[in-house]
Amino acid sequence: MPTTAAVRHRPRALSAVATAGALMWAVSGCGEEETATKPSAPAWKEPASYTYTLRSTEGERPLIGTFRVTVRDGKVVRAVGLDDSGRHVVDRSPQHIPTIADLLREAEVAREEGAETVDGTYASDGRPFTLAIDWDVDAIDDEAAYDLSDYEALG
Repeated sequence: MPTTAAVRHRPRALSAVATAGALMWAVSGCGEEETATKPSAPAWKEPASYTYTLRSTEGERPLIGTFRVTVRDGKVVRAVGLDDSGRHVVDRSPQHIPTIADLLREAEVAREEGAETVDGTYASDGRPFTLAIDWDVDAIDDEAAYDLSDYEALG
């Protein structure tokens, strides 16, 4: 009788092993492939001069607030704080105000260095509308969130 019982349970045991193996494959190998082949935004070509509005939120960092930014030859040449936090940054730490290319580099570095979340929405030319970075989902105040609007290339 024990032999019969062992034979009867064997298909269930093999089925459980096969199911467990398939689940392990799906969780490990399949997830990695999907992440590795996830398409990225098209490369954005920064024009010589442009303006945009940046709303920077989240995290404990110097760049918090809303700004109207003017860029010429890849450098911020003018920034106006549009709220109290933005005015504070412009007055005390203007070097923290980024170009759009700087923000895209920040997101790329975060991806390369293994940030847990790097998300964005992009125009068809690759210019970001939003960027969100979270280095560690379990850490507090390491996030960065950017909303970009009112973009205008200058002649």
